[in-house]
Amino acid sequence: MNSPRVHLLVDQIRFAREYTLGLLKDFHEDEWFAMPGGVTHVAWQAGHLAFAQYRLCLDRIRGERPDDAQIISAGELAIFGRDSRPDPDPTAYPSPGEILATLARVHEASIAACSRLDDAELDLPILKPHRLFNTKLGALSWCPMHEMTHAGQLGLLRRLLGRQPQW
Repeated sequence: MNSPRVHLLVDQIRFAREYTLGLLKDFHEDEWFAMPGGVTHVAWQAGHLAFAQYRLCLDRIRGERPDDAQIISAGELAIFGRDSRPDPDPTAYPSPGEILATLARVHEASIAACSRLDDAELDLPILKPHRLFNTKLGALSWCPMHEMTHAGQLGLLRRLLGRQPQW
């Protein structure tokens, strides 16, 4: 990781994930599928973050690979994808432990892949278009911003489930 831009992007992606994990750490398993207000739940938020990081840091940067199923399954991509909707039925999802494991695998693979990029690659177009950006720099910059958006939703879920905010 010789590029200052790559280094900054990786640091921001790591920071956002650490912040998210701090929000997730004390949810009890039975709370992962609670839908106060009927809109979303912790399981969907965490799974969606794994989906999004995969799409932003791996798929759009280097393309899908056959061994990606070892990182995140096709089923997880479907149930946590962009057009998916949270379902209050826990049997529709992997367990909280499995979701956290996928979140960790995707993050580890993303950091490894991003760290191998050189500065010039950041200005190259992404493999799949997105309405907010068209370069690898854009995809990697959006990753922590997107994660922090969902961290806000996790923070709201914490409050709705009776927890104090984390500062």
